[in-house]
Amino acid sequence: MGRPRTNDDTVKDRLIESATEMLATRPLESITIRALAAAAGTATAAVYSLFGGKDGLISAVRDRAVAGLSQDLSAVPASDDPLADLYALAVAYRRWGREHRHLYTVLFGGVQSFDPSGDVGADDPVRPLIQAIDRALSASVLSGDTTSIALSLWVTLHGLVTLELAGALDSATAETTFRSTIPATFRGWAA
Repeated sequence: MGRPRTNDDTVKDRLIESATEMLATRPLESITIRALAAAAGTATAAVYSLFGGKDGLISAVRDRAVAGLSQDLSAVPASDDPLADLYALAVAYRRWGREHRHLYTVLFGGVQSFDPSGDVGADDPVRPLIQAIDRALSASVLSGDTTSIALSLWVTLHGLVTLELAGALDSATAETTFRSTIPATFRGWAA
């Protein structure tokens, strides 16, 4: 009879959650395997057996963030109005960031980059944005280059969400700014 399995999905989830919080609130170099294991209430061996080490755990956190954002953005339905779809994607991005503050911080705090110019995979959170922009270009409601438009929108949206999460904008100001700035960005690319 083999050894009973002690490092199950529950331990894995606790490690990912603890690592997410630590990565969002501490400098990377200050995070040790011992601290990660202690925060999750497990032994350091669990980090190695489940993730192969600290880098594997960090990759699992990144993967969870990418999957979560991708799922929320992919759930935004496409309509006959690509600008309305782009706005709905912006709303979904902001909502995901607000609901998953630590994952957002980890995802865009240096662990994951945004590259709308490369090959966009099926699970890439950028995919729905690129598709909506391409539809807007085909419908001649936007004019320009897909990558430039995507970067322009992302820089604006990311700046707003980051400032909101950092507490630099109160909720009323953040809402008003969001409702005016995102459409203004679209107008900047209007055909």
